[in-house]
Amino acid sequence: MFRNKHKFVNALSISALAITIITQGCKKSFLDVPPQGQQASTEFFVTQDDATKAVNSIYGNLREWKETAFAPMAVESLGSDEAEKGSTPADASYMNAYDNFTISATDGQLQDFWNGQYQSINLCNQVLDHIAAITMDENLKNRYIAEAKFVRAYNYFRLVRAFGDVVLRQHVAKDASEYNLPRTPKAQIYAAIEQDLTDAAAVLPQAYGSADIGRATKGAALALHAKVAMYQQKWPDVLNYTNLVMGLGYSLFPDFEKSFRIANENNSESVFEIQCQSLPSISGASTSQYSQIQGVPGALNLGWGFNVPTQALVDAFEPGDPRMDATIIFRGETTPEGDAIELTGPNPRYNQKSYVPKSVPFVQNQGEDQNVRVIRYAEVLLMNAEAANETGDAGKALTSLEMVRARARAGNNAILPKVTTTDKDALRLAIWHERQVELAMEFDRYFDVIRQGRGAAIFGTKGWKAGTNEVWPIPQNEIDLSAGVITQNKNY
Repeated sequence: MFRNKHKFVNALSISALAITIITQGCKKSFLDVPPQGQQASTEFFVTQDDATKAVNSIYGNLREWKETAFAPMAVESLGSDEAEKGSTPADASYMNAYDNFTISATDGQLQDFWNGQYQSINLCNQVLDHIAAITMDENLKNRYIAEAKFVRAYNYFRLVRAFGDVVLRQHVAKDASEYNLPRTPKAQIYAAIEQDLTDAAAVLPQAYGSADIGRATKGAALALHAKVAMYQQKWPDVLNYTNLVMGLGYSLFPDFEKSFRIANENNSESVFEIQCQSLPSISGASTSQYSQIQGVPGALNLGWGFNVPTQALVDAFEPGDPRMDATIIFRGETTPEGDAIELTGPNPRYNQKSYVPKSVPFVQNQGEDQNVRVIRYAEVLLMNAEAANETGDAGKALTSLEMVRARARAGNNAILPKVTTTDKDALRLAIWHERQVELAMEFDRYFDVIRQGRGAAIFGTKGWKAGTNEVWPIPQNEIDLSAGVITQNKNY
């Protein structure tokens, strides 16, 4: 479960991105020169090594700009009460439209987010459509299929939260009749996601050897399934899946702040995280900008200063909760890693969870080796607590909730009282509050509040409107390209 300095995504993982989307021309001519260092698509998906390259490309793509940088920041974070655009007022000012809910369907970040998820889904579908026919180790083949299904489910979950009904593509289009598909009702999208996760959990191993750390595991599939079920209020399922994960040997990393540093990636609390180690041999393709866009600008030159914590987030923490200082970098402070933050600058606060110290070298982008934490064991415990409360077991809910609070309290002399109420409504609010402070700045808060039914109450002062802003607009370009087959969300 601990960090492996030689993460499994290698140089082949990125080159396979190109391999899997190469198409053939109608006829050859002297101008048809084969690309150097690339296999033609007709020569790919033949050997076990091809299958490995294709699956690695799925993971390599997860760190890509549209998956981890501006578009996810806009779509998954800026609408919430915990984050705002940041940087200077003039820098990327169009991002403010996500914060005040004046976004247009023509905004480029919507298109990037849509494209990013479907690009990943396409890579998964390439694997799922082709490797079954390859003569190779059957156990490895089945595992690769399960890994592809997990990632496809992850991308569809991001899409259905953001847009509601979306286009369901579970195979690579074979002819023109399969190119232009309408949106599928979100209930069917959720059903497809759950089937993929059920299939994946049945095959994926509980853990890997050191060379494969970072691949999807049984725990990752079960935990994501729990989250998908939670968004549908299937509380017995949430309780079942989280109970299973809790029996797989995960534990909370003792030091909350240090758990987000590069040295502690893939630790005992990590259920799934996107591997972002840069590779000098393909530095232009392998470097993540997740940390760079959120890093502290100025003399330290740690990043661009976007997606900054709000005063509302500061106020959400209980007095003395050490997670506030572990989540938020304040102007004028010195970080635990020794970086003195300037007293001046455009923003009073920055995201500490994505922070990479000045002492960490980089090739192209500041913080390029910072993994993206997708699912932590702390969230599994909080999902378990919420499901237990909703199904009438307040005692179990309090036990799981206390595990998260105890970690925050331990070693910091923090005065965080135990939650003791067994009133269902009061305990629900306590669990929701714990999600807010435990998972802050992890791109979770916005859709979490919406699935709780509190969008108008929490975001209403920002311009959020019930009946409209539960989802974002479908990118206008997708509607135009489909000649109206893809329709727009209500009131956009």
